[in-house]
Amino acid sequence: MIIGTGVDITEVRRLRQAAEKWGDAFLGRVFTKAELDNAKLRGSLYQHLAGRFAAKEAVFKAMGEPELNWKDVQILNDKEGKPVCMILNGKGEGLKVLLSISHVKNYATAFAIVTKEAGRA
Repeated sequence: MIIGTGVDITEVRRLRQAAEKWGDAFLGRVFTKAELDNAKLRGSLYQHLAGRFAAKEAVFKAMGEPELNWKDVQILNDKEGKPVCMILNGKGEGLKVLLSISHVKNYATAFAIVTKEAGRA
């Protein structure tokens, strides 16, 4: 059963400017340690982070949960490279997030579908 859908687009330049202006304080507020460690392995750090930023925004929209914060949503990749979203801190009980992320030089976009897992109340 679909709970909600969300989409977001982010300018890579704006994410880069925020990271350069506020540094680790900004990055550490928005991204988990695992997300930052993973991003550092990527060829284009800011494109990758902008994609994750857009994905988190898309998840927020799809879930419609005002108590959800940046570090409650973690986006990594499975072994084939597919983005995988985990809702942390007990806030996603019984929910599954399907996610797609894409980016080009200047923009990153993401689409999220949140479903209730079968057999869950």
